[in-house]
Amino acid sequence: MASLPEDKVTTYGDLAAMAGCPYLARCVGEIAHGGPVSLPWHRLVNAKGGLAVGFPGGQDVQKQLLEQDGILCDDRYRVVNFKERRWHPDL
Repeated sequence: MASLPEDKVTTYGDLAAMAGCPYLARCVGEIAHGGPVSLPWHRLVNAKGGLAVGFPGGQDVQKQLLEQDGILCDDRYRVVNFKERRWHPDL
């Protein structure tokens, strides 16, 4: 998460795969929602680019944090231009 570019998002599944555990996307979510605030967990979204219902503070807070990074979200809490914003190196 620390190397995730500021203008990109990644998915729970992508992060699990990068960690060598492609089938543990749900575990990534559990870690993220309680993880250190020094990491950009707000840039973690679901496979369709949707914001996390379980994000600390809710989807509105996650949306606000993403928009501060220059990542726009629509009124259905999905990342605009998700395919272009998605970061998944070496997958």
